[in-house]
Amino acid sequence: MTTAPPFSARVTAPGAATPLAGIDSPAAVRALPAAQIPLLAAQIRQLIIDSVLTTGGHLGSNLGIVELTIALHRVFESPHDTLLFDTGHQAYAHKILTGRRTEFATTLRQPGGLSGYPSRTESEHDIIENSHASTALGYADGIAKARALQGCPERSVVAVVGDGSLTGGMAFEALNNLGASPRPVIVVINDNGHSYSPTAGALAVHLARLRGGGSDQGPNLFEHLGFAYFGPIDGHDVEALETALRRARALNRPVVVHVATIKGLGYEPACTDAERMHTAGPRAPGKPVVARRTWTDVFGEELIRIAGGRDDVVAITAAMPGPTGLSGFAEQFPGRCYDVGIAEQHAMASAAGLATAGMHPVFAVYATFLNRALDQLLFDIAMLALPVTFVLDRAGLTGPDGPSHHGMWDLTVLSGVPGLRVAAPRDAARLRELLGEAIADQSGPTVLRFPKAAVGEDIPATERFGGVDYLHRDEHSEVLLVAVGPLADACLEAARALSGLGVPTTLVDPRWVLPIGPHLLETAVAHRLVVTVEDNTRVGGVGAALAQALADTGSAVPVRRIGLPHRFLPQGERGPLLAEYGLTAHHIMQTVLQARP
Repeated sequence: MTTAPPFSARVTAPGAATPLAGIDSPAAVRALPAAQIPLLAAQIRQLIIDSVLTTGGHLGSNLGIVELTIALHRVFESPHDTLLFDTGHQAYAHKILTGRRTEFATTLRQPGGLSGYPSRTESEHDIIENSHASTALGYADGIAKARALQGCPERSVVAVVGDGSLTGGMAFEALNNLGASPRPVIVVINDNGHSYSPTAGALAVHLARLRGGGSDQGPNLFEHLGFAYFGPIDGHDVEALETALRRARALNRPVVVHVATIKGLGYEPACTDAERMHTAGPRAPGKPVVARRTWTDVFGEELIRIAGGRDDVVAITAAMPGPTGLSGFAEQFPGRCYDVGIAEQHAMASAAGLATAGMHPVFAVYATFLNRALDQLLFDIAMLALPVTFVLDRAGLTGPDGPSHHGMWDLTVLSGVPGLRVAAPRDAARLRELLGEAIADQSGPTVLRFPKAAVGEDIPATERFGGVDYLHRDEHSEVLLVAVGPLADACLEAARALSGLGVPTTLVDPRWVLPIGPHLLETAVAHRLVVTVEDNTRVGGVGAALAQALADTGSAVPVRRIGLPHRFLPQGERGPLLAEYGLTAHHIMQTVLQARP
């Protein structure tokens, strides 16, 4: 395999024709003369860079897959042939080449604009909407089976999977089925050595050996699984890619095409810091980027402090040490931080093993990815009452990544797990405090949740009873406001406004929000109205748990639940979305006024 030359060597001289302007469909890509392909690739890269640095988005992975995407659309005829991308955040060039070039430049990841992932509502060329890793090979297996049953096996099925996504258990399960099948699925491995961070595990070592020695080493993993294997192919050589893809299609059997690409190619910062530039935020022209202290920052620092005094504390990440705040821990305690790849189920089972052997594992994971390992949480950890702490980053509304990344189901899911305690810190001080309490708890599993946001000012309590913090308390209180996590700020503003209107109100932060504690229940029974406020769906969660607990006591105190609607919510910034769905001081106050007995 040849090594890709520097990007500058591939750019046609200024003043040349602009082929991208004429690309409005895959047919136009196929019709483009081969001599114009390098310039097309350069223009796509520049459009991706300009757009992502304006709107934010996934940068490095999309810059590395440009030539491969062009080759795919020149060899296969989408949507007659099925092209799948795993994960979908490497589909930007695909969007540009399938008629969405204009919208891409202005609306990517904006409210009402193009999704940062494939979207079936956007285009007939987006067959699936996969923004969680390791799923595309399973889709490919099912689509190929359907094509065979429908009598049209000539419609090619091609799944592009990153080496990072290939570390997930679902990918191996699909390979197990695909390799033993006669159906002609083509698996294209986009191997850049990274997911968010460098790809971990034995598979990464195997792929590196293949990149270094080609197929001269004898049968490899994929051949042993029943695939024909082509590669490694220079992922920035369109001619070589087209040749390999046509050969793969002609075999009419399961084939792996191993493609080596450079993550971030064409943008030096993305090449030199691939993890940091996996995603990029919008840049205001002429203004420096101001780093704001986040919840993730506070967690990472506090975990290091706690681990410095406890040798049994270890950390686990599913390929996201940086985004979940564990990079500093990994540097400080390299032998106590484990990157398991994109494999949340395995992470849970491994955590169970660590806890069984006397360690206290802390698994830091996005709230939306917790759902992928519910079975292990229930039966490998909670049923055995193992002391494992889960730290859920990106809980609640997360912003421009859209419906699949909003962490708005964790409280619903976790409320059904027996023996599990969930904490929701309202500020940085409580995060530190609750993390310490969670790790000190040896009676069973614990969870902390916090949003993707800058952390605000601390909100001191006026008093604490039964583990519950009182943030506002009027005499002869009629209304009990129950704040979950950082929504305490809006609740405090609402409580003060209600007091000013002559509605005596008490505001509490339970700190440990699930299960419902006895003091919170006693306090609720003593009021005429209870209003819960959480950035979780209203179906399930803290409000539902408190209403059930009150009903179990025979109490008739009404509970009004302010939360997120029970549907998949669109992309958008966290602040405006909170306002849209009523998680503001004004809406909380209006809800109380309308619901007062």
